[in-house]
Amino acid sequence: MSQRTERVSDLIRRELAEVIVHRLQDPRVKLATVSEVRVTPDLRRAIVLMSVLGDDQQRSQALEGLLHARGFLRSALARRLRSMKVVPELVFELDRGAEHSRNIEDLLESFHDEN
Repeated sequence: MSQRTERVSDLIRRELAEVIVHRLQDPRVKLATVSEVRVTPDLRRAIVLMSVLGDDQQRSQALEGLLHARGFLRSALARRLRSMKVVPELVFELDRGAEHSRNIEDLLESFHDEN
């Protein structure tokens, strides 16, 4: 990732997190947090990784809420990021990094207990 895309990714992450917390009133996304944003080199698309507390149903509902609010979120970003000519299309995905880490820890612990 170039320095430019890293700066844009970080800026979008911060601004989007702010909008979701303070402006989005959908109860489905209350437990959602922006964990990472990956912007394509042409800055046309931003993959937003979301960490959501709760079970699988709550995660899928949060993702539905974010997909429903995608236009609102992109418009809010456009108002906040006036220096950008084009605000990237937002693609939301669940960040399963913490879940995978927990599974690996459990496997290592069970392996350690067996020996």
